Amino acid sequence: MTSAIILQAQGNGMLSTLIPMVLIMVVFYFFMIRPQVKKAKDLKKMVEGLKKGDKIVTTAGIHGRIADMNETTFLIEVEGGTKIRFDKTAVSLDATKAVAPKAEEAPKV
Repeated sequence: MTSAIILQAQGNGMLSTLIPMVLIMVVFYFFMIRPQVKKAKDLKKMVEGLKKGDKIVTTAGIHGRIADMNETTFLIEVEGGTKIRFDKTAVSLDATKAVAPKAEEAPKV
């Protein structure tokens, strides 16, 4: 009789330990993993939409204008006519679109 009670108590302990672990994993997915996947997808879409002449900022902080494009790289022209080749994954911001809304919001005198 006592062994049956002990076995029953151990079974409930396993279930009560498993439920919080599953809840932690679900919360971790919705607050950590899902937003990162969405951000990566949006960045990929933005990079695919870039064209020659767009102003960009790289992950290294270099500001420039796209002078030429290949399948995997951009040739970026920076100040002074210097051209640097970067991988498309190094682009972090489309400065053409980021600056345009700010110009429209400027106070009118």
